[in-house]
Amino acid sequence: MRTGMWLAGARGSVAVTSLVGALAVRACLAEPVGCVTELAPLRSPALPNLADLVFGGHDISELCLVKKAQSLVAAGVLPASIVDAVGDELSAVEAELRTPSRGHSQEETARQLIADLVSFRERHELDQVVVVNVTSTEPMPAAHPAHQDLGLLTEALKSEDVLPPSALYAYAAFSAGCSYVDFTPSVGARLPALDQLALAAGVPYAGHDGKTGETLLKSVLAPMFAMRNLHVRSWSGTNLLGGGDGANLAQPEANAAKVASKQRVLRETLGYEPEGHTRIDYVPDIGDLKTAWDLITFSGFLGSRMRMEFTWHGCDSALAAPLVLDLVRLTAAAHSRGLSGRLPQLAFFFKDPIGEVSHSLADQWRVLCEWVGGWNDTE
Repeated sequence: MRTGMWLAGARGSVAVTSLVGALAVRACLAEPVGCVTELAPLRSPALPNLADLVFGGHDISELCLVKKAQSLVAAGVLPASIVDAVGDELSAVEAELRTPSRGHSQEETARQLIADLVSFRERHELDQVVVVNVTSTEPMPAAHPAHQDLGLLTEALKSEDVLPPSALYAYAAFSAGCSYVDFTPSVGARLPALDQLALAAGVPYAGHDGKTGETLLKSVLAPMFAMRNLHVRSWSGTNLLGGGDGANLAQPEANAAKVASKQRVLRETLGYEPEGHTRIDYVPDIGDLKTAWDLITFSGFLGSRMRMEFTWHGCDSALAAPLVLDLVRLTAAAHSRGLSGRLPQLAFFFKDPIGEVSHSLADQWRVLCEWVGGWNDTE
């Protein structure tokens, strides 16, 4: 099943780490560590193989993929030997990247995005294309009536800038018959009008905001407190990160969107929102590495007061990249099986998943395994 993996933000750290990783694993230069689709419960003939993936994408940056990969080597994210080994293949992917052009209206811009996606699919004779948004986090957009209805949206795009870039990408993807994954906390496809378009086009979508660090731990620990009937009085966290993502999140509007995504798991899992807050601070010197420190205070039997602390040190791109590959394979399989609209079964991968779903990682894992296992039963 030849599948296109089209990256919006193709020259960014997460995208380039995903590309290098996919090329290295399929050349047997590295093990697929971090790819959950390689675990026994999720292995399925319905999933495209990494060898079946064809890469392309958009980015406004002009930095070539090889140079970006070399910068990630210098930052300690990628091994130099692997980047050297896949350099020629990275250069070949370079030919499939496009600079998005802005039209006189959002309708015209969308037409140009659609043309790039359709050309990519036809040029490589692909069975399907999955568009993955790994661009910088956007501020939450102001509400607009056109967000609620596809007919109103189609008309508004002719004369107004009614969609943020992530949502315009989703609009273009669905219009081109492509599925869509939002790995960021941006609005993406989470507008009623876009859900209507996805259903009309018969394509699935998933999101949003990949779960790679502090929130991953929250989705494990919060259910523990709930199941043991311990009252969480406060939960505060400080996140430190550098790189392009950190610089973007230094902007108050983007920071607020990211923090809102990270906080939802506590409210949904505990049934209440404890005191405390989450901070995200930009520290340029740490580059693509990130540190999270959390303090939890809770009450036990007879009101005994206790506390827990944890520190998480991780390489964001290395944690995110295998999940991007997993999501492309799973979303492509869902598309090939005729599914359309939201894919809540992929909540396991996201901080703020689409749909009414459990935020417990264990519950999300069970749902995901049962979903993929059901495909195997019908093969």
